[in-house]
Amino acid sequence: MTSGTDRPPVAQADLDAVSRQLGRGARGVVEVAHRCPCGVPDVVRTEPRLPDGTPFPTSFYATCPRLTGAVSTLESQGVMKEMTDRLVVDDDLRARYEAAHADYLARRAELGDVPEIAGVSAGGMPTRVKCLHVLVGHSLAAGPGVNPLGDEALALLAPWWERHPCSAAAAEDPGDAG
Repeated sequence: MTSGTDRPPVAQADLDAVSRQLGRGARGVVEVAHRCPCGVPDVVRTEPRLPDGTPFPTSFYATCPRLTGAVSTLESQGVMKEMTDRLVVDDDLRARYEAAHADYLARRAELGDVPEIAGVSAGGMPTRVKCLHVLVGHSLAAGPGVNPLGDEALALLAPWWERHPCSAAAAEDPGDAG
């Protein structure tokens, strides 16, 4: 890691769980940013430059298939367009979303400087909503009150972990963790 911070390495068991969730090797993970109530990682924090040199603006990456599926359902229901429309007319929401953008950039800067993505956060911030997965990941990682639209999306989600807990899935089938 080139950021100079002293972070403990991510546990191999967590990297293995994330790799199973994604169906590929985890890349550039510097920490588990949030855990599902069952204990399995559901959001990871990634380097702003992947190990192969690719700039990667998505600092908070949702990995749990149940979470990402639930968020995809919201996206398919038109939630992103409604949120973007509200940004045009709601000055308070727009200001809070711009603050979320600044928070995202500051947290990514803690991990290093990548000139190719300077000033670019993720998810469409600060002017539109392009990816609810990013906003939800940011909200889960940063906690309530940081990303207003990520918080709203989370409030719309049913508890994705309750129907079939991730820990039970991992115990039953290591290829289905998440």
